[in-house]
Amino acid sequence: MRIVLLGFGSVGQGIARAIHTKDLGITITGCADSRSGVVDDAGIDIGAALERKQKTGYCGDTRITPMDVVATAEYDVLVEVTPTNVTTGEPASSHIRTAIERGKHVVTSNKGPIALAYRDLQAAARRNGVCLKYEATVCGAIPLINAMQEGLAGNTVTRLLGVLNGTCNYILTRMSEEGLTYEQALMEARELGYAEADPTYDVKGIDAAIKLVILANTVLHLDKTLDDVETTGIDLLTPDALRLADEQDCTIRLIGEIVPGDGVLRVSPRIIPKTHPLVVEGTLNAVTVETDMAGEITFIGRGAGSTETASAVISDLLSIRDRYVQGS
Repeated sequence: MRIVLLGFGSVGQGIARAIHTKDLGITITGCADSRSGVVDDAGIDIGAALERKQKTGYCGDTRITPMDVVATAEYDVLVEVTPTNVTTGEPASSHIRTAIERGKHVVTSNKGPIALAYRDLQAAARRNGVCLKYEATVCGAIPLINAMQEGLAGNTVTRLLGVLNGTCNYILTRMSEEGLTYEQALMEARELGYAEADPTYDVKGIDAAIKLVILANTVLHLDKTLDDVETTGIDLLTPDALRLADEQDCTIRLIGEIVPGDGVLRVSPRIIPKTHPLVVEGTLNAVTVETDMAGEITFIGRGAGSTETASAVISDLLSIRDRYVQGS
């Protein structure tokens, strides 16, 4: 199977390394970062591209753009892992549309296009007879979307609750365990690389809200936007709030919730018992899905990271290879 890889930062390089070191039957015929690209229909030298990126900051020729790669390379699947833009979805949405119109399958970790334009993109994929997969947009290495769409097929989901943002969970864990202030815990998260220089999306609950919208629209067949999510972040929490929760043998976690029957989507800090399955430590994610037949099922795992995201992307790629590409 031939792929092109757009986005050659931490996630893209993680995917490239996995393909380079594992015998997956996948050939990369093109890749691009924001400033350069490379195309070779016989297959690029992944090791050389990784080394070039490390030494120079470029994966290829500065005259080649990501759109050049999407529009001209020969491939079966576009892997789109460029940075997320949840205001417009661009340029990722255009990359994905171009690939679909060329009759190419798409795998993405990019939350923007899926949160903003899933229905249109999925309709275009159906018209062109290709597959659009996006497991890596929610909860990193946890195979949540595939589990809900396939493993729980036939179940009615009555409620979904989850710890969907590892940065917030790390901050709350440290505030609870060590009595740190929010500012101290955030500084520590930055130093460890768990928080961005501008952590607004994480700590205001926006990242978790985006993930709820994706789950609501793609798995639960609702029609929601980010404006439909009641969102409260963790940036105003104090050590006293966590101390008071601790006195009740409880703690505080940022919880995203969907109640499909009521059309409710919300993200907010909540006091929950320490024995609750969603009380996970550090940067872990956890999601409980309540269903009519299977009851409650909780998924726990790493929600972010280059290797973890690569796991989800490669799972989608192999699914497409086995179902579509080998028989084409």
